[in-house]
Amino acid sequence: MTTPRLALVGDRSPHVRSHTRVPGLLQALRERDRLDLDAYWVRTDDITGPDDLAGFDAVWLLPGSPYASEEGALAAVAHARLHGVPFLGTCGGFQHALLEFARAVCGLTTAAHAEVDPDAADPLVAPLACSLVGHEGAVHLVPGTLAERVLAADRTVERYHCDYGLNPRHLDLLREHGMVFSGHDADGEVRVAELPDHPFFLTTLFQPELAGDGTRPHP
Repeated sequence: MTTPRLALVGDRSPHVRSHTRVPGLLQALRERDRLDLDAYWVRTDDITGPDDLAGFDAVWLLPGSPYASEEGALAAVAHARLHGVPFLGTCGGFQHALLEFARAVCGLTTAAHAEVDPDAADPLVAPLACSLVGHEGAVHLVPGTLAERVLAADRTVERYHCDYGLNPRHLDLLREHGMVFSGHDADGEVRVAELPDHPFFLTTLFQPELAGDGTRPHP
């Protein structure tokens, strides 16, 4: 049996805690769940188009924004979305998955990320009212969604390390084009999004890779 190839898309850095957790998580998957993955780190500036990830069986767009190449990060999302490749986006991956969807599917070609374009008049990804750097909080999951099935619960407590999230002004547009917002915090702010017509397309503003001490893989 061929070992599945996983693209870890992000500009790997020892200063990004999420990145330092990945090797241990992959080892824990092998030992605890008998799931072996052939994982490769791929820098965003090494991706010049969606076909650059051809041959990978899954894509994980990791935190670490602003990325070396915003276009490379968006190309990774496009590859997974268009070719039915299983996709996980966490933190910055969540933000850029929504950005790619807004531009390519919703026709919102001016969609911007305020971290990259702080002068954008109406950014799709905007500064959070309250920073979530170093915070954790409850996430309520919508029944019947992929997120609920994966976590096998309707409520979970998760860790964050971010300052940016979805601008609620654009919620309806993304929803009208098929994006499902399947997880929210106690105030109703979006924390999880997915594409139900895709084999597996799940994005979280929280960072599941930060759960626990890193020896037990998050669902």
